[in-house]
Amino acid sequence: MAIPALRAVEADGTTWDDPSEDQLHDLLADMSLTWRFVIVRRLDLEPADQHYMQVFLNDDLSYQVEYREGGPDRHFQTRVPRGRGVFTVEPAAEVLQGWVSERPGWREAYSWVPWSPEEPCARHHPLAANP
Repeated sequence: MAIPALRAVEADGTTWDDPSEDQLHDLLADMSLTWRFVIVRRLDLEPADQHYMQVFLNDDLSYQVEYREGGPDRHFQTRVPRGRGVFTVEPAAEVLQGWVSERPGWREAYSWVPWSPEEPCARHHPLAANP
């Protein structure tokens, strides 16, 4: 049995190993104001639990997207506006899919700033206690 390189975790704790790009899109499409986040961890990089991207659904249906590539000094965030439809996830899905696939350009699509636990959205993230 192969060891997964990625693991997606939904707000309810459901996990998906090595999700496809279509599955990642569907996980974001399933988010709601009750089940607000999806986290995708890279399991094949060290230090463990320090390489991930998470997407959080804000009250206005925009997305807070964070990625981390190692320690706290490599943790960044951006706001991704909602798409044209009420629950259009394409803008956030494209960033997540680009990160997972290591496609060029995903970082340049938005302005990333260092993550801060003082940010209103970040205080509610499940990984905020794990800097």
